[in-house]
Amino acid sequence: MAYSIRLYRDLDAEALSKLALAAIRTIGVHGYSPEQVEAWAARHGGEDMYRERVSSGHVIFVAADAQDRPVAYALLEGDGHLDRLYNHPNHTRRGLALQLLMAAETHARAEGITRLYTEASELARPAFERAGYSVTRRRDFAIDGVPIHNYAMEKVLSSPSSNSD
Repeated sequence: MAYSIRLYRDLDAEALSKLALAAIRTIGVHGYSPEQVEAWAARHGGEDMYRERVSSGHVIFVAADAQDRPVAYALLEGDGHLDRLYNHPNHTRRGLALQLLMAAETHARAEGITRLYTEASELARPAFERAGYSVTRRRDFAIDGVPIHNYAMEKVLSSPSSNSD
């Protein structure tokens, strides 16, 4: 199947919200308990969140199928924080996460951002590692009283001027 990486459009909001919840509920059970998955899903914002995040300067990279339907996305904040990376369960293991992370990295470099960082789930961690991120620590916390964990990860980007004398 052919995919393309493009920037978010307001018409994508509903599809992104649905695909994130599908990913959390379908893929999440492979690394977290049902109780943890539901606590995580309950924290997910609805479709208005996407419009609000873009209007406040964040960038969303969308992987779209041949019919231009969103099947995965990454949300990059202006300080280099990758807040979200989700693949629809029917579109995993096709390199989309890596393509989205590379698009975010290209954008970050163009903006002069020298460090990307995230809090990756147990399931997203391997994609971030393939993209060159390193775990800085495991984060254990609770969502509405439900213990859960993820990983603080980062990737230092070399600045364009670091190679000049």
